[in-house]
Amino acid sequence: MRASFAKLVTAAGFGWAILASGGAEAAETGHIELPEMHWSFESVFGTYDRGAQQRGFLVYKNVCASCHGLRLVAYRNLMDIGFGEEEVKAIAAEYLVTDGPDENGEMFERPATPADRFVSPFPNENAARASNNGALPPDLSLMAKARIGGPDYLHGLLVGYEEPPAGVTVRDGLYYNKYFTGHQIAMPPPLFEDAVEYPDGTPATVEQMAEDVTQFLAWAAEPTLEQRHRTGVKVILFLIVLTALAYAVKRRVWADIH
Repeated sequence: MRASFAKLVTAAGFGWAILASGGAEAAETGHIELPEMHWSFESVFGTYDRGAQQRGFLVYKNVCASCHGLRLVAYRNLMDIGFGEEEVKAIAAEYLVTDGPDENGEMFERPATPADRFVSPFPNENAARASNNGALPPDLSLMAKARIGGPDYLHGLLVGYEEPPAGVTVRDGLYYNKYFTGHQIAMPPPLFEDAVEYPDGTPATVEQMAEDVTQFLAWAAEPTLEQRHRTGVKVILFLIVLTALAYAVKRRVWADIH
């Protein structure tokens, strides 16, 4: 499900970010303290929050997917975060994919199925650039791992939009974001209060949506995290038991000598 993310790392952050340079802008660059978050999946016993992931998918679908693809994830993978088979089929069927050739050698469009990967918002890179003033919105499949700070960075970027401080001039077409390197970013603020309606009744605040979509993108970048954690715990327990048995054998073998 995963491919090399070397190309994705070259993307200038979450969104089609562009650094501003010179003058007052340069004075604003430097080390950035991201808001410290405590994610449910961080510790060795950590697991993803299924409710947050499903809400995060809704945010991605209704807010992010108009510009950003998720090309390394298949619709059927949504069952891993709690969606039912019929729900996944319905979600996939909302999109069209190009298939073929048919018996006449022609390509054709059909509704996506759970086996298909997420349909990209643009047919090709040139179309994506043409729709975004020459900038290329990066694919988000591995973005939670591609940036220093990982999930904290994604969350910080989404909640970091604000009016620039006094004396700071923001270039035309850019927006001030206190958690973005250089603080000036080309992506408009993507989240607004009640931008989506959560089926479970959770208030759709900017903070809540940022946390939820970060949970979803963290899973997209590392879907086997929970399995690795379980395996790691089993290995540690095995080594503890093995060490205890080895020590007991050593004591028994050397008992007469000591």
